[in-house]
Amino acid sequence: TTTGSASASAERADSDTGDYAAKTEDEAPFASTYRPYPGIATALVGATVYDGKGGMIANGTVFMSGGRIVAVGGPDTPIPQDVTVFDGTGKFVTPGIIDIHSHLGDYPSPSVDAHSDGNEATSPTTPDVWAEHSVWPQDPGFSRALANGGVTALQILPGSANLMGGRTVTLKNVPARTVQGMKFPGAPHGFKMACGENPKRVYGGRGRKPSTRMGNFAVNRKTWLEAIDYANSEEPKRDLAKETLKGVLDGEILVHNHCYRADEMALVMDMAKEMGYRVTAFHHAVEAYKIGDLLRENDVCSAIWADWYGFKMEAYDGILENAALLQNEGACVVIHSDDQDDIQRLNQEAAKAQAAGRRMGMDISDATVIGWITLNAAKAMGIADMTGSLEAGKMADVVLWNGDPLSVYSRPEKVWVDGALLFDAIDPKRRPVSDFELGQPGEGDVK
Repeated sequence: TTTGSASASAERADSDTGDYAAKTEDEAPFASTYRPYPGIATALVGATVYDGKGGMIANGTVFMSGGRIVAVGGPDTPIPQDVTVFDGTGKFVTPGIIDIHSHLGDYPSPSVDAHSDGNEATSPTTPDVWAEHSVWPQDPGFSRALANGGVTALQILPGSANLMGGRTVTLKNVPARTVQGMKFPGAPHGFKMACGENPKRVYGGRGRKPSTRMGNFAVNRKTWLEAIDYANSEEPKRDLAKETLKGVLDGEILVHNHCYRADEMALVMDMAKEMGYRVTAFHHAVEAYKIGDLLRENDVCSAIWADWYGFKMEAYDGILENAALLQNEGACVVIHSDDQDDIQRLNQEAAKAQAAGRRMGMDISDATVIGWITLNAAKAMGIADMTGSLEAGKMADVVLWNGDPLSVYSRPEKVWVDGALLFDAIDPKRRPVSDFELGQPGEGDVK
């Protein structure tokens, strides 16, 4: 379901007066129509279980039924006799992998101009646009992320050409005909912001403001002040952009801020305090290690790569030990993809970041590292009460790995979403293929 102020896509007539009115907030548009695929009661036994919240159980049991986790424990965990049991001896179980930063559907494969729908680069601030209105559910990247990466949920963000890029959407990684059929029920919207080089390059290159970092902040602050006036008005004229900003100010929409440099992240946190909102996560954040204490104190997560840096000036001072140093500081670490290929191996990216810390003398447990790609991502996306860890009552989003998930040699063997087995490496019928991949009949094949 959508959160924050409603934005209407249709109008309805009042049969008595002939007046027209937008839908109310209680009739929020583009609402999730997601329904779990059918599943059966299932128990995974004998595997090493990482619960996503820092725990590890050897010879563990995970029992799911009715789309929910029912029990997680050791070999003595009771399970009914009439359930499907998979022997996980020598294998591993984790929560479903969650990618906090993806552009699947908005920049789908094949990567052609006709599919470039992620950046509304017509104004430095476009809070009125919603990423979900560009998502193409047939993107083959979704099924690749499920099968190769065990990804069961992901956040789709607009691009970073703009200071304010628009609303994000969180999806369940399931085959669906519509984006509404993929929308994660109950997940809040996010709001994409960007600082640094991208906005000033895009608009400065057109001779427009902003063209400098100080211009970035000036435009942001002016826009927030206008939003505050709108939020304080008793009967404001409806404004789709300011509705989104009001949702942020009300705490209903979570801010995800693309930002690389430590000094800028500190400035953004000060701007957020000035304007009355908070940042839930800095994305990319290659210099986050320099201000781990500030990020911890402000309860801001760092959604980062394991080893992408140096490709532009503001990314120059990245280091491989970024995640480990943040973890050592007690700050929230999330490993993200921002890439249609990396989303298929977030487990390996997390392992690389762990190894860099180990070389520096910081021994971070495997169980903690699994949290970087599960529960921590869910926390920053506002869905941690529903998914991200293997706990009784949560959605049964589960991956059975054929080996250690932090090994380059391992891959998902089976993936459940809300208790439905949607991928099985052993069963060709459990390998989702989008309509686009099925192709079209050749000339002469159909009369």
